[in-house]
Amino acid sequence: MAAGSPPSRTHHRPRPFPEPAVPSPRTRTPSPTTGIDLLLYPLLGLAAAGLAGGSLAWLTGNLTSLLAGHGRWAAYRPVEALFHPERLWPHLSPTAVLVGTRAGPALATAAVIAAGLLLWLRLRGPRNGLAGPRDLAALLPEQSAAKAVDLRPSLSGRRPRDVRPDDRGVLLGALAPGRAEVRSSWEDVLLAIMAPRSGKTSCLAVPAILRAPGPVLLTSNKAARDAYTATVGARAEVGRVWTLDPQQIAHAPRRMWWDILADARDLPGARRLAGHFVSASVDESSQGDFWSTAAANTLTALFLAAARSGRPITDVLAWLASPADRTPVDLLQDAGLEAVAAQLQGTVAGAVETRDGIFETARQYAACLLDPEVAAWVTPTDELPEFRPQEFVTSRDTLFLLSKDGGGSASAIIAAAADAVMRASVVQAERDGGRLDPPLLAILDEAANVCKIGDLPDLYSHLGSRGVIPITILQSYRQGVRVWGEAGMDALWSAATIKLVGSGIDDADFADKLSRLVGDHDVPTVSKTTGGSGGSTSVSLRQERALPTDAIRALPKGSALLLATGVRPALLKLRPWYKEPGAEALSAASARATAEITERALAKASGHMATVRASETEGRR
Repeated sequence: MAAGSPPSRTHHRPRPFPEPAVPSPRTRTPSPTTGIDLLLYPLLGLAAAGLAGGSLAWLTGNLTSLLAGHGRWAAYRPVEALFHPERLWPHLSPTAVLVGTRAGPALATAAVIAAGLLLWLRLRGPRNGLAGPRDLAALLPEQSAAKAVDLRPSLSGRRPRDVRPDDRGVLLGALAPGRAEVRSSWEDVLLAIMAPRSGKTSCLAVPAILRAPGPVLLTSNKAARDAYTATVGARAEVGRVWTLDPQQIAHAPRRMWWDILADARDLPGARRLAGHFVSASVDESSQGDFWSTAAANTLTALFLAAARSGRPITDVLAWLASPADRTPVDLLQDAGLEAVAAQLQGTVAGAVETRDGIFETARQYAACLLDPEVAAWVTPTDELPEFRPQEFVTSRDTLFLLSKDGGGSASAIIAAAADAVMRASVVQAERDGGRLDPPLLAILDEAANVCKIGDLPDLYSHLGSRGVIPITILQSYRQGVRVWGEAGMDALWSAATIKLVGSGIDDADFADKLSRLVGDHDVPTVSKTTGGSGGSTSVSLRQERALPTDAIRALPKGSALLLATGVRPALLKLRPWYKEPGAEALSAASARATAEITERALAKASGHMATVRASETEGRR
């Protein structure tokens, strides 16, 4: 190249690296099979079928000969038995030969085929990759009964076949297709995510309550034409019914009271009670800020002061209204709780703006107690019987916990009562050798609205082993995230050994998560090629989602996706209570209970109007 000449602009195109092939571990492509090979297999099958048919004809022909009174047993010649039976049994009439060598094998073949088909249908499972009876054996009657005998001392010594169905576990539904009952065990903890009108009450809550062998707890924000009215009459026949209805959801007369401070006599108990009031008022995302933490500490100190001194919870409201009142500080000091007293004193003696902000926040958390009708349910009285959780858990009684949701609700009281019952169950289980028998069924319906137990995900990790069976029912996965946060809801989901997902799931992310959890299944693909030398056929397997997201969203009403620990996902057909035996009597009892609620509501409205008119008349005078 001459000096001073510009450099050449030769471009060197880099050689492309070949993309590595990623073999699918579950995809296989057999060697091509020629048309001659394909013809060989049917011929072999035809020969085997002929041999089997001839053997059947020989066997049934000999049996016919014996029945006809001829003792001679013909030699084994299946071809002659099939095509020339008169040579083997010349002493039989043509009709007997026809029946023995044609009708007999046909009936036997039909019976074998029918039995094989039934067995195949029973064991093969659904063709979409979901679980079948063999996969769900642990949840089906035989094994679930044997497990119930192991888990419940009261069933010890019984044969599994003698165990009543309702003693085996909580009825979840029937395996689809089929009618085999699927039940969770008495150590499973359940989480149901079911949209409104998807059967969460009629197919899960109500049947579980009606079939429960021990005490039952139900939380709800509805009464008329709901789980309350459907079960209150039936449960009254097996035990006492307690109804905690501070906001008059069922307009139930107050026939009980519960000491809400009973478990607040030590610092952990008081802190848990304060946590229920905080959780009922704010979402998980706001519980860690300065004001909510300081207000929770203040409520903890005041609850502890009232409980240790035997004072009612209404005194806490008075102390919240007067931050300068030294009474709670003195009570804590008298009880030897110097550190708690010092902390409360520090809050009271702090900057006025800060102190007032903390106390105002605490007042908002405890606002439901300002209503005397609400506070009366948790205030001691000698006129009504006291509900004692420690006695309830050893009975067959029922506790209905009813509250409105939204601002100003009494959901903190509901959560505190449910928490107190479950903790009393754990204590009793430890006294009984580790497990409560019969087990306690805690149905936390509308848990994200009226029963926000802050550490419920942690409780799920050990309640089942104590014979305490929680069934938390949510309308959506995001609803749980709002209460317990992403980490808390993930922990609750993971800790639940039985998960039911009903129809109406409109959360795309959750539907995709479910689809991935269900997994893929192999779909065979047949490819045929033709050429000058003949044809070939190859079979390959490709993977598809067993349940795509659109199929999960379109689950039909009355069905649910079951995800059980250690078991492939399955599709269940739910069993609503109104389609079970005895539904007519239950429907009539539910109608009567609903009518009684209506009558009580009208009576209260009439009484209220009469009071208003009397006040107006007195004012005019």
